[in-house]
Amino acid sequence: MALLLQLRTVTGLRGKADRIAKAVFRGLSFYTRVLENCEDEARFDETFRWPVASNIDGNEILEIQVFNYSKVFTNRLIGTFQMVLQKVVEEGQVEVTDTLIDDNNSAIQTSISIEIRYQALDGTVGAWNDKEFLETPSVHSEGEGRYPLETDSLLSSHRQGLDISPGKSTQQSTERSFRRAGKGVFSAMKLGKTRPSKDDHRKQDEPAVLEAEDLDRKALLQGLEPDTISLASVTAVTTNVSNKRSKPDIKMEPSAGRPMDYQVSITIIEARQLVGLNMDPMVCVEVGEEKKYTSMKESTNCPYYNEYFVFDFHVPPDVMFDKIIKLSVIHSKNLLRSGTLVGSFKMDVGTVYTQPEHQFYHKWAILSDPEDLTAGLKGYLKCDIAVVGKGDNIKTPHKANETEEDDIEGNLLLPDGVPPERQWARFYIKIYRAEGLPRMNTSIMANVKKALIGENKDLVDPYVQVVFAGQKGKTSIQKSSYEPLWNEQIIFTEMFPPLCKRIKIQIRDSDKVNDVAIGTHFIDLRKISNEGDKGFLPTFGPAWVNMYGSTRNYTLMDEHQELNEGLGEGVSFRARLLMSLAVEILDTTNPEINSSTEVQVEQATSVADNCTGKMEEFFLFGAFLEATMIDRKIGDKPINFEVTIGNYGNQMDGMSKPILQRKKEGGDGNEEESELLQNSSEDEGDEDGEMVSVSSSQPMKPLVTDRNYFHLPYFERKPCIYIKSWWQDQRRRLYNANIMDKIADKLEEGLNDVQEMIKTEKPHPERRLRGVLEELSSGCLHFVTLADKDQHHSSRTRLDRERLKSCMRELENMGQQATTLRSQVKKNTMKDKLKLVQNFLQKLRFLADEPQHTIPDIFIWMMSNNKRIAYARVPSKDILYSIVDEEMGKDCAKVKTIFLKLPGKRGFGPAGWTVQAKMEIYLWLGLNKQRKDFLSGLPCGFEEKKTARGQNLPSFPPISLLYTKKQVFQLRAHMYQARSLFAADSSGLSDPFARVFFISQSQCTEVLNETLCPTWDQLLVFDNVELYGEAHEMRDDPPIIVIEIYDQDTVGKADFMGRTFAKPVVKMSDEQYCPPRFPPQLEYYQIYRGNSTAGDLLAAFELLQIGPGGKSDLPPIDGPMDMDRGPILPVPLGIRPVLSKYRVEVLFWGLRDLKRVNLAQVDRPRVDIECAGKGVQSALIQNYKKNPNFSTLVKWFEVDLPENELLHPPLNIRVVDCRAFGRYTLVGSHAVSSLRKFIYRPPDKKAQHWNMTAKHLNGYLAMTNRAHRSRPTGEIVVNMEPEVPIKKMETMVKLEANSDAVVKLDVSEEEKERKKKKKKGGGGGGEEVEEEEPDDSMLDWWSKYFASIETMKEQLRQQEAAAAEAEEKEEMEMAEGSKAQAKNKEKSKAPKDDKKKKQQSAPELPEKKNKPRIDELKVFNKELETEFDNFEDWLHTFNLLRGKIGDNDDNATEEERIVGRFKGSICVYKMPLPDDITKEAGYDPSFGMFQGIPSNDPINVLVRVYVVRATDLHPADINGKADPYIAIKLGKTDIKDKENYISKQLNPVFGKSFDIEATFPMESMLTVAVYDWDLVGTDDLIGETKIDLENRYYSKHRATCGVSHTYSIHGYNTWRDPMKPSQILSKLCKDGKVDGPHYGPGGRVKVANRVFTGPTEIEDENGQKKQTDEHLALAVLRHWEDIPWAGCKLVPEHVETRPLLNPDKPGIEQGRLEMWVDMFPMDMPAPGPAIDISPRKPKKYELRVIVWNTDEVILEDDDYFTGEKSSDIFVRGWLKGQQEDKQDTDVHYHSLTGEGNFNWRYIFPFDYLMAEEKIVISKKESMFSWDETEYKIPARLTLQVWDADHFSADDFLGAIELDLNRFPRGAKTSKQCSLEMVTNEAELPMISIFKQKRVKGWWPFVARDENDELEVTGKVEAELHLLTAEEAEKSPAGLARNEPDPLEKPNRPDTSFIWFLNPLKSIKYLICTRYKWLIIKIVLALLLLVMVALFLYSMPGYMVKKLLGA
Repeated sequence: MALLLQLRTVTGLRGKADRIAKAVFRGLSFYTRVLENCEDEARFDETFRWPVASNIDGNEILEIQVFNYSKVFTNRLIGTFQMVLQKVVEEGQVEVTDTLIDDNNSAIQTSISIEIRYQALDGTVGAWNDKEFLETPSVHSEGEGRYPLETDSLLSSHRQGLDISPGKSTQQSTERSFRRAGKGVFSAMKLGKTRPSKDDHRKQDEPAVLEAEDLDRKALLQGLEPDTISLASVTAVTTNVSNKRSKPDIKMEPSAGRPMDYQVSITIIEARQLVGLNMDPMVCVEVGEEKKYTSMKESTNCPYYNEYFVFDFHVPPDVMFDKIIKLSVIHSKNLLRSGTLVGSFKMDVGTVYTQPEHQFYHKWAILSDPEDLTAGLKGYLKCDIAVVGKGDNIKTPHKANETEEDDIEGNLLLPDGVPPERQWARFYIKIYRAEGLPRMNTSIMANVKKALIGENKDLVDPYVQVVFAGQKGKTSIQKSSYEPLWNEQIIFTEMFPPLCKRIKIQIRDSDKVNDVAIGTHFIDLRKISNEGDKGFLPTFGPAWVNMYGSTRNYTLMDEHQELNEGLGEGVSFRARLLMSLAVEILDTTNPEINSSTEVQVEQATSVADNCTGKMEEFFLFGAFLEATMIDRKIGDKPINFEVTIGNYGNQMDGMSKPILQRKKEGGDGNEEESELLQNSSEDEGDEDGEMVSVSSSQPMKPLVTDRNYFHLPYFERKPCIYIKSWWQDQRRRLYNANIMDKIADKLEEGLNDVQEMIKTEKPHPERRLRGVLEELSSGCLHFVTLADKDQHHSSRTRLDRERLKSCMRELENMGQQATTLRSQVKKNTMKDKLKLVQNFLQKLRFLADEPQHTIPDIFIWMMSNNKRIAYARVPSKDILYSIVDEEMGKDCAKVKTIFLKLPGKRGFGPAGWTVQAKMEIYLWLGLNKQRKDFLSGLPCGFEEKKTARGQNLPSFPPISLLYTKKQVFQLRAHMYQARSLFAADSSGLSDPFARVFFISQSQCTEVLNETLCPTWDQLLVFDNVELYGEAHEMRDDPPIIVIEIYDQDTVGKADFMGRTFAKPVVKMSDEQYCPPRFPPQLEYYQIYRGNSTAGDLLAAFELLQIGPGGKSDLPPIDGPMDMDRGPILPVPLGIRPVLSKYRVEVLFWGLRDLKRVNLAQVDRPRVDIECAGKGVQSALIQNYKKNPNFSTLVKWFEVDLPENELLHPPLNIRVVDCRAFGRYTLVGSHAVSSLRKFIYRPPDKKAQHWNMTAKHLNGYLAMTNRAHRSRPTGEIVVNMEPEVPIKKMETMVKLEANSDAVVKLDVSEEEKERKKKKKKGGGGGGEEVEEEEPDDSMLDWWSKYFASIETMKEQLRQQEAAAAEAEEKEEMEMAEGSKAQAKNKEKSKAPKDDKKKKQQSAPELPEKKNKPRIDELKVFNKELETEFDNFEDWLHTFNLLRGKIGDNDDNATEEERIVGRFKGSICVYKMPLPDDITKEAGYDPSFGMFQGIPSNDPINVLVRVYVVRATDLHPADINGKADPYIAIKLGKTDIKDKENYISKQLNPVFGKSFDIEATFPMESMLTVAVYDWDLVGTDDLIGETKIDLENRYYSKHRATCGVSHTYSIHGYNTWRDPMKPSQILSKLCKDGKVDGPHYGPGGRVKVANRVFTGPTEIEDENGQKKQTDEHLALAVLRHWEDIPWAGCKLVPEHVETRPLLNPDKPGIEQGRLEMWVDMFPMDMPAPGPAIDISPRKPKKYELRVIVWNTDEVILEDDDYFTGEKSSDIFVRGWLKGQQEDKQDTDVHYHSLTGEGNFNWRYIFPFDYLMAEEKIVISKKESMFSWDETEYKIPARLTLQVWDADHFSADDFLGAIELDLNRFPRGAKTSKQCSLEMVTNEAELPMISIFKQKRVKGWWPFVARDENDELEVTGKVEAELHLLTAEEAEKSPAGLARNEPDPLEKPNRPDTSFIWFLNPLKSIKYLICTRYKWLIIKIVLALLLLVMVALFLYSMPGYMVKKLLGA
């Protein structure tokens, strides 16, 4: 569907001017070209085409506007024409001539003539082309008709414009709504600018109209909201856009297989609900192969560990992310036994890395037993897991006291979207067969065998190994087979969904010595399953997977073996494997199930041959159009290129024997069918004539281009290759992927446009974004229609069907969301929406990646002397042909520029940066039967040369192309300048020159010495550039230009510094050299070195055709004539930027930390500033050691800079050391690449909002502190309450300087109510009465600190809740588009709502607790610098660099190259300045714009460093701990607090302050380090942090001493600053020339035009009240940022959190340090003593537990004599740990009812930290420990009931654990005591022993039965009594029943000797019940014995009698 408009003429224009017209339909605007100097008639004759996704409605309007065009000013609107499209819709074609109307809607005499056509969806208009317009002369014939805005589109790279021949299907032409023959208007997508893979024409045809034209007029005309306008990529159909080239990728170096640094840090906090009785659990943490263990906790089911483990790795990302993290809990492991596994949890590193912030924080892992599938969960383990790569910084949530009771179910350690109840599942991976394997053994032995016994074997013994979730399975080995058949399945049993993303499938070769991998393939489970509610379980195949790896020639030591392991990009086809995968969820209740999780291997049924698709013959054609830039290292042996697809075409080492040959005779066994195919093709006139594949070009000797490169002389003769191959026909998979890829490419191009617009500050990027969304939604809907017609052929696998369904769902959804989003895009929501759209892009790319392979990728190898040198790999889908345009590969039938690279590891580092060869290659891949137009995309004008056999067969492919047409051009490269280049010399600078390559020519610019920002200003002219093909194709699609930057070295060869690509603007000989395309504009091109950016190049390129008149017709080169540079041509006038005069003022403050240069100290440094050839030098520092500051502060110079700020050259700062005899040495340099932030724009006279301009000034104005401005009238009153609640910050209102308002910072009503209640004594709740206002004497600095942390966490929580709410709203908005979605939302929202409720209830928690009012400080969870913009409000720090940047990306951090810092500032402004600034009162001309800056003389300062604590330190000792201490260095002062090290702690609390006297500027860099104390050897640095004190000291934010929240003169919150608030305020007012402060009656103070109110009284220690102004002054200071002009935020009293870094492990945090620094000038009154922040000493307590009785204890023993069930009960208890302080009662023997009486007292003394709710214990870790280690453990009392046995071990019966801070109140009687008290803790009222002091009651003992269910195994009546150590001393009590305060003996019924008292009963019992059968058996046995004895006794006598016959 499309709407076409032909704009013919506009007549009746007045005057003479440049005209331009604009047409708008559905918010998509097109511009015509600019017609210059038109008088009354403007003939545009241009055609515009709007692709429309939905039918046009008759009421829609088309609008045309005509403007007078102006380059500089806004275009002036002449008139508008609007037309309702009703008639067009009815008739399909309309011609109109009508008058225009002006702004006032009145007609004017100008008229317009147009024709409109509409092509409806059903394609009724038939196939059309431009020529079908009624009587239009063909536009193509006219010369100037050739440049409207058509440019190279990025996405559809393969359209041949719109000239569709009527022969092509109409469906194709109607589906053009997807077309993209245009390109983003703004896509200043210079090749390689934002996205390297696309190069493009610049905006050559783009009239400047868009820059300035005020699109908003449109709003007035149409009554449209400006917020609905959208701008799509401009598509104009006037000319044939040839799009025969596609774009190369600029990033060269492979990054895949390169190792990187990773750190996995895991904190095991605690475990809960472990299953088992009386266990001694420990946790084993395993990452990959490494294992670490926690300590063992004895006899507990909820052990608390809090142990931290760090694992360091240096491996490639792929290997890292496949490593498995396994946490297992092991029970009773010791030296001798390995312990039994309780349960384990595993997840791969990749899953953690994909989490937000790369971490799970405080989450509960569910433990399950892999040996027993039927068992439920085995417990929970709470842990933090983080994975840090280099350069990732992890924001750890603040480590405060985790007191909140954890909601386990809500915080499970699972990624979003994974259900908490995971089930067991079986993964069946079936391996059928493989083919195309390479040979893997040397053939010596084989040849011997063959010679001797004629045996010929395949030289490979393959088997398949599958690795998944840390388990391995293998198939059997098939001896000697290149085509092994396995038909086996490997079964894994794993939880579903698994937390391991990839399955690794590897074909290996079995070998006696070592098995090696042949090829590896990874299956990503996310791509073969879908977790949505319409999703599907993982499924795959049966399908072939292709494996790639090293080249196939067998060598004993394969240097690229890693490629076969799946690391890095494979460089050759290795094999293909037929496999499938299925998943079955197990029903664990089924008794037959095999519950083992071992990997099993069993036979599988084979699959039918045709299941993977019908065998088809494919045809691959390639033509090499150019081979240049061939690296000269290769040598000048003949070079040829080989193309392979699979093993086809690989002549060197492809076939071990012609395996696939049989396919030719008969496809896989389907002999007949295949025969038929063969014959049928031969009957067709023997068309193929036995076509033999030609897969490589003829070897040719290379010719020299220049010092570095060769080229091959492919001039008019271009070699071709063609290969026939047979593959299963699964093109549909690739087609769908192609459609999605194209939508994604188009989206990416659009997003790049938008970002480019934002970056270059073009107007209205939001309109372009709307256009992008429109294109996206129409693209998505298009996919749905295209993919839907997919035929259901038999070979589609389940995955094909499911994927198609889910892709269609996703894209339909995305289309709707895009439409919804489009309407929400406004100027202010732009940024957020942009993020959402980028998510779309990621999703599309993810969906487009097809997991089931089909045709293998194509490899192009360059061979020299028959050795493989370099390769390129082209995915087969990119060049696959389809008759439907959208499905065609993006490079099919296109000329593609590819750069060959070195294989494998050879391509790492510098070797990978050099281009091995640059090729222009044309590829086409499709079914053999579709091959008729395989040459259609080549540049025209060639003859085909064929082999003798194919001479007169029309469809026989050519072996080479002979071009008869060639065009001659001149290329002009305008090389203006480059910036931010790499430092290639040791001086930290470079001597850069640029080398420009075009076709086979190259030229260099001159070398500029010692600079990173060269301005070459040079024009390079390439004459006689010959291009082959038709002229018009050249114009629209010229070849690319490669620009390489080198560093010239005096000796040796030039070093490579980077590369970029460009496309020239082309002018044909029949075109005018005039705007808008010529002269071309300078543009920035991003330079890359490997994968990293390496600067920008500012240049322009034009390619001018040399016509029949020769060079005389070319435009003259008019350079500035005054320059005398000999043969070097400067950039001509129209192209070089327009300059104006600027003044640059430089503030020279000082130099810091200069390192030695060539071993000599820097003594007399000087700074040279240079910009655009002009510059200024600082004063010389006479003695750097004595005073490193400059004597003259401000200097300036004038310079001509471009008007366009984006083109401003960098400013260079260099520091030189002046040595004797006039020698200079360069110390270091810094390039300020953007002057932008230093530009000062004088304020606009009209602007009333001074504070708005002040923001622009970036602090310059603020320094100049205007005083003369009259104060605007209104006053603003700010009312301060004495006690402001937490939420204060949110109620602050930001005020304009001239508004008039009173701001009351009021306490909310409820707070007041609450306070009243509190005073009455806690209203209802009796228990709350105790929570009175805390006594001041109890509070200390730590109370303040912990309260502040609570507040900080509270704010974070609120932010999160707000963010979640916003997100939800957004989702709801997005969902409005589709009803179906809304339904799903209902389902998914339910759980979300719960979460929300939690979040909403969270903020109210503190109120519930009646939080005592404690003064707080501000805890920053980052460095203070990040909060206050590095304190660079007027003094900036520039790092001076020296030394070359390393070759390897990893090791060259900027840190290592820093040799010092220059402090100063710059101010750039246009001359002349307005008078009012210079004429101001107090203006000192010698300081220029830097008014009011302090003097830089040395100053003495007292620096007080407070170190609070460190968290998450990196372990330094073998035991996984560290012994940290603090070391502080400032200038010459070096403090090591070694004796106060803290033993074995990774979260030490230091609580120390250090005073240091320092002199700025000599000593201004403070280093605070944490070292690890070692008994022997040197101490290791754990990490350090550096603070620049000088910037803090001089900052306007006043970072010397933080401003407290409230002012008090005693107590824990004493004011620390020697200056009182009132003194600080008056000084600030004086410095800032602010009127005030005026204190008034009634607690008011007025500063400028603000009035603040507040309390005026203060209490001293004795409770006396005094009058004071301090509170008022403090109120002003706390809101100083609201004071107009002079205001800025002052640093509050705070604690900052600084990351600790270790130079040996750059970029990876080694822990964090909480600290703050106060500074006091020594010439002021001395400050008071430092605050005491020493760690709180734990308070000593004694807990007395009396166990009175037990009841209903289960009975374990059977009495030996009486057979009754009984138990010998005793109770065991402990507080700190079983080993430390367990105590047992005596035994109550023989209890028959489970009742036991004890009256037994335990006494547990312990040290307790109230604030952290932890018990502190110190003990030696082992007998070898040097010192005691302090542990903090939760206060939990454990009571256990046991059954005593005399001989065997005692039996454990049950236990209860009471958390002393919150445990259920005991039941009054044994009856009321139930299991609920343990399981249902949430509902029961909890009490704390620390508040209640004394508690008595019944508690249940519980244990787990056989089914893991909790059951009550007894009840205990106990009394808990808590005393402080002093109270315990006063009223002592004895242990057990001893004195003092003894307990009476229990009254126990004496049942132990019962059998003694009642013998008859016992005997009866013994005989009758217990031993009845035994007695009977014994009697029988005795009888038998007697019989035998009698027999034996009497036998001889009888015998004798018998014998004697008596």
